[in-house]
Amino acid sequence: MRAPRLASARNAAVLALLASACGGADPTAATPPNPKAPAPSASSAAAAGAPAPSYPPSRSVDAVDVLHGVPVPDPYRWLEDGASEEVRAWTRAQDAFARAELAKLPERDALRKRLRELYDTERVGAPLQRGDRYFWSAKEIGEEKEAVHFRQGKASEPKVLLDPNGWSTDGSMSLGSWLPSWDGRYVLYQVKKNNSDEATLEIIDVATGKKLPEVIEGAKYADGWGSAWSAKNNGFYYVKVPPVGGPVSVAERPGLAEIRFHALGDDPARDRLVREPTRDPKTFHQVNASKDGRWLIATVQHGWVSTDVYVQDLRGGKKAEWRPLVQGQPHLYLVEPHRDQLYVLTDDGAPNYRVLRADPRQPARDRWVEIVPERRDEKLHRLAILGNRLVLVYLKDVIARLEVRELDGRPAHEVKLPDLGSVRALHGDPEADEAYFTFESFTRPLEIHELSMKTGRASLTYKTRVPVDTAGYTTEQVFVTSKDGTRVPMFVLRGKDAPRDGTAPAMLYGYGGFLQAITPSFWPRVYPWLERGGIFAIANLRGGDEYGDAWHRAGMRRQKQNVFDDVVAAAEHLVRQGYTRRDRLAIEGRSNGGLLVGAAITQRPDLFAAALCQVPLIDMVRYPLFGSGKTWIEEYGSADDPDDFRALFAYSPYHRVRKGTAYPSVLLLSVDSDDRVDPMHARKFAAALQNASTGGPVLLRVQGNAGHGGGDRVQALVDELADAYAFVLRHLAR
Repeated sequence: MRAPRLASARNAAVLALLASACGGADPTAATPPNPKAPAPSASSAAAAGAPAPSYPPSRSVDAVDVLHGVPVPDPYRWLEDGASEEVRAWTRAQDAFARAELAKLPERDALRKRLRELYDTERVGAPLQRGDRYFWSAKEIGEEKEAVHFRQGKASEPKVLLDPNGWSTDGSMSLGSWLPSWDGRYVLYQVKKNNSDEATLEIIDVATGKKLPEVIEGAKYADGWGSAWSAKNNGFYYVKVPPVGGPVSVAERPGLAEIRFHALGDDPARDRLVREPTRDPKTFHQVNASKDGRWLIATVQHGWVSTDVYVQDLRGGKKAEWRPLVQGQPHLYLVEPHRDQLYVLTDDGAPNYRVLRADPRQPARDRWVEIVPERRDEKLHRLAILGNRLVLVYLKDVIARLEVRELDGRPAHEVKLPDLGSVRALHGDPEADEAYFTFESFTRPLEIHELSMKTGRASLTYKTRVPVDTAGYTTEQVFVTSKDGTRVPMFVLRGKDAPRDGTAPAMLYGYGGFLQAITPSFWPRVYPWLERGGIFAIANLRGGDEYGDAWHRAGMRRQKQNVFDDVVAAAEHLVRQGYTRRDRLAIEGRSNGGLLVGAAITQRPDLFAAALCQVPLIDMVRYPLFGSGKTWIEEYGSADDPDDFRALFAYSPYHRVRKGTAYPSVLLLSVDSDDRVDPMHARKFAAALQNASTGGPVLLRVQGNAGHGGGDRVQALVDELADAYAFVLRHLAR
């Protein structure tokens, strides 16, 4: 849930209807009353007659906070302390219990074999040209992790530059983001332990293959949005945070992020401070620099709702002052510097986004010029400057369109895409004609296309080969009506000849937050599900970026309940239209999507037979105290605010668990090294559901050597997915 160099959101709303709409307790009552007896869960039939699992014991404590006059019970607060030996022993016991149960599942071995075939394939990323060298990521068959490759010119033999497969015997060391210098001589890259967010920065000399001696600590946010090479290629700007374990708490660290400059060969301890920290833990710092070396851009991101942008003229040397380009506005400004002009992708005055141009020498807002106006029927999703032209990716009902314009905004070319799908990477040099983009869809594996910026002609240069015949499957886009009448898109993947008689096992996936648009992508894991006669649905919920600023704001903060209403509407549509039945329907989500799953099954336990809840946010009252939680306050709100509290407490999955309710079968998928969403959320939810549910089993699986994004080894991913889908298939009605 960390943002790349984008963001956007707003809105607020009352939540008088939350409790009644969800069938739950009134969050403002002095003592939350017991709800009426809930409808039987879709998992009840499968669970009927089955002995209750003998879970590892979870003690409860008498912890109650009174917030804004409302008692907030927290019986499993002790599970927040991940460093305590008691919690570690409890977690080991839960994981061992879960794995023993998962090992019994009949479909597990066959799923693992098929998933290995689908994921252990050759994968290649779009090339990035710097100087006369090309760089790209790739994974060969049999390798567990992607490596960075390069070649001198387009015709020479490729060479491996960075290969994390050999960095550790247990696979615990990972490669994060990487960035070549403008001349292609060096590559700056993140090294991570257990694929966590925490990172160090290292530099490698491409010609010799030797690492430079310096290692820079505190590089958690020095990714592609938090680092930038100087024009002279002798150093780089980067975002640095204080070390872990110091006097600063984990929750406060983001506010102490600062921008520094590292000169190659210098001691990192002496790196020059370029911009002071904001001291506001709700913010992110980002940095960008023009290729010509004149303009340095610092962006302060306030959650996913607004950005402040500052410009520095580097010709002024070390004493150059920062000048505000824009600050204090409730909008997003994504700035690309090029040839003494700033090109700004923004929702300011345009909920579907537009492009403005500003002169950094005269940056007053009233002097900015609109060069690409907003379109009412499409959302402007991406902006890149390649080959001295603007490259724009639009979304229309979640489907991509690619367009090239002159720097003054005049249309140049419409790039014909091979199908209905998504444009992912856009790689190239701001001055060079040669560029590359990737394209994919749910039934079309990733392709790489070379694009001439002068002519607009695109040619296929690489196509991923996957051992599946996609011709037998189809993708439908349907639109469902949410509780408040909003039209919500959903993709449904299924066999072309699959009957709509309600018998198919169905998986519903959603996210709904943080400006993340879930556009068509090739997901290999979908195909073992489809091959078993299943359907896979992806709902494009409010809170995302599919339809711009208004769509995001309608699913954030005090409007968050809209997201859960959307996914319920999607699930009911699948049942009503004969795709599946409630006792054949499962729901899946990760991170903010794990919150979605938790909210869906605690508000509508009758609607789903099984749930996969991955690295979730669950305790929405105390979330800002852990991990990166304070950076999400603009998205979710804070219990410190009485209005936010009423919204959060009304839907917080941990606080909605009710004793004696038949909840679906639930597999919680957690990890051991999540420094973004603290695993305490999964632990507390597992304990609460195990104590309360009369429905299917509740298991907590913990992946080792893995961060918030999971393990970056193929086998770790395969094992997790095999366990997850075997669990769901076992607990859907026959």
